[in-house]
Amino acid sequence: MSRSHAFITHMIFHDAPVFPRGFRCASRNVGLKPSAKDLTLFVSDVDAAAAAVFTRNHFPGAPIILGRETIRAGRLRAIIANSKVSNVATGAIGVEHARRMAQAAATEIGSAPDAVLVSSTGVIGVPLPIKMIEAGIPGMSAELQLNPLIGAEGIMTTDSHPKALSTSVEGATITWVAKGSGMIEPNMATMLVYIFTDAAFDATTLDRMLRDAVAESFNMLSVDSDTSTSDTCVLMANGHVGAVPEDAFREALLAGCVRMTEILARDGEGAKHLLRVHIRGAATTADARTVAKSVVNSPLVKTMVHGADPNVGRLLMAVGKCFDCDIRPELTDAWINGFPVVRGGLRLPFDDGTVRAALTRDLVELEVDLGLGAGRATAFGCDLSREYIDENAAYYST
Repeated sequence: MSRSHAFITHMIFHDAPVFPRGFRCASRNVGLKPSAKDLTLFVSDVDAAAAAVFTRNHFPGAPIILGRETIRAGRLRAIIANSKVSNVATGAIGVEHARRMAQAAATEIGSAPDAVLVSSTGVIGVPLPIKMIEAGIPGMSAELQLNPLIGAEGIMTTDSHPKALSTSVEGATITWVAKGSGMIEPNMATMLVYIFTDAAFDATTLDRMLRDAVAESFNMLSVDSDTSTSDTCVLMANGHVGAVPEDAFREALLAGCVRMTEILARDGEGAKHLLRVHIRGAATTADARTVAKSVVNSPLVKTMVHGADPNVGRLLMAVGKCFDCDIRPELTDAWINGFPVVRGGLRLPFDDGTVRAALTRDLVELEVDLGLGAGRATAFGCDLSREYIDENAAYYST
């Protein structure tokens, strides 16, 4: 079990998510979708210190190009985000449209456009209907409210439900709002994840803590092994509560990022099972992360879980194909939901029915001990089902 899971079990999250002091949101339909909400505005009542990480995909969306510029100042007042159209592969006009989104939001809240971060999610290669968005923003400031789930509704694409959670730490509140259920195998963070707190930290500290948390949570998530062109993770701190011990905040931040990672994995397109892959005994932490991602990304492992098929050969295959890692079959052991299935690289004579039953559980945990060192990591994912094919076979057309 990785460090993140050693303490996440005792972290208490609010029964219903709430915003930290000074943060509110609004969402509405502006015509991008037939009726569902498609535009969200998150606002702090004062400028907040901020940090962000973005996709490393070589085809970043226009909001990513602008966002990298915006976040350099280390402060934000608001986030404006639309769903349905991702504003990716739209060239210079796409960037101009992103700037117009920021300007429209800034005008609405009485701020500067360079303090507004823009996000867009949805179909790639379609021009952003910027006039619809500009016409839809006026009046949103009068609708700002304290329920984070309202904001989550406006950024949903194939999500089955809005995603938000919050917790308290040393008198401060941390709140996570996210979307994502497909095109998920990030190499920075994941999909759209916005984190808000009323604790006081400077932008440099926020950046360090965010990147550390992302490395153990969102960066270890995979639904389908595909890295989105629009991945964004933002952390805003408006300081209303004042200073909070950094160690306590860092632990809570990581715990919430792991919890949100699992929420996203459970909502993977067509998913029936949450999949956790624990690697221990690796020569290095880097090796452990590589092996964990190899297992959680494997379509054969995912379909093994979906079909409750105790084919441990697929598990060994996914470990063994990590060519640049130190792997020694004679030292490798493995378990499926606590049942030993491999020892010293050899399949154990386990009862198929027992392991098959274990694979039918909502949560499937695959554990591998490489027997080489202290490196360990946990990856998060889901099974691969027929519904995933159905969802994505006509995504552009629908």
